[in-house]
Amino acid sequence: MTPIIIVLVILVILVFIALIKTVQVIPQASAAIVERFGRYTRTLSAGLNIVVPFIDRIRNRIDLREQVVPFPPQPVITQDNLVVNIDTVIYYQVTDARAATYEVASYIQAIEQLTVTTLRNIIGGMDLERTLTSREEINAALRGVLDEATGKWGIRVNRVELKAIEPPTSIQDSMEKQMRADRDKRAAILTAEGIRQSQILTAEGEKASAVLRAEGDAKAAALRAEGEAQAIRTVFESIHAGDPDQKLLAYQYLQMLPKIAEGDANKLWIVPSELGDALKGLGGAIGNFAPGGGGNATSAGNGTAKTVPPRREAPGIEND
Repeated sequence: MTPIIIVLVILVILVFIALIKTVQVIPQASAAIVERFGRYTRTLSAGLNIVVPFIDRIRNRIDLREQVVPFPPQPVITQDNLVVNIDTVIYYQVTDARAATYEVASYIQAIEQLTVTTLRNIIGGMDLERTLTSREEINAALRGVLDEATGKWGIRVNRVELKAIEPPTSIQDSMEKQMRADRDKRAAILTAEGIRQSQILTAEGEKASAVLRAEGDAKAAALRAEGEAQAIRTVFESIHAGDPDQKLLAYQYLQMLPKIAEGDANKLWIVPSELGDALKGLGGAIGNFAPGGGGNATSAGNGTAKTVPPRREAPGIEND
């Protein structure tokens, strides 16, 4: 192979390399920093770009998409001197590739350290209970500080999230016991309230039942009294309508005597004197069946009746 051919081959290779270095293809959502003799020249955007080979150099390629960076747990001391471990996640986006390249050496490390220091300042002014219940407040404070500090680095912090807040094990046990005690307390209160409400409803039901029962008894007694009064009125009207004489009344009284004499305690009863005339007339009517004349009073002993003479009434005492 002659030297001319070797030179031609070398020239072709150099031209091919120069073409490769001249044409730069930048992906979408990316940017490239171009330096000429070590000095910033321009920023290449997405697409096909032409640079001067062997003079221009690609310093850095930067992804312009939103990035998510989780940071390891950081020990932070609260206002009440308790150490908690806090995990954070940062959502950021590079808005200025030149500033992100020249304004800070490593923006990821800078964001991490800034997050740790800011988090310690914020948590240091809160007690444990407020720390556990104020995540939104902590996130907003972190985002404000980071966004202000990283603006000159060409970085925008979109969101800051606390993944976990882990208090010491002893504090966790105490919190679990406290929550268990609170749940037991609420359960006891609800149970007592249920029993109280049940007793109130039961008492109200019994009261209403007693009132209704009393009203029913009163109405039943009134109806019975009204029925008895109506029956007495009907009997009375029937007797007066029949116009009974003395003989009939005496006969009815004699029919009732066996019922009056029933029982061992019935030793003596008084016959009203007004029935004397009726008994006299009745004696004449049944003289063939009963000996002797009719008296005005009858005495009974152990169920046996006999005729006794009329008794005188003391002055001032009326006959039965």
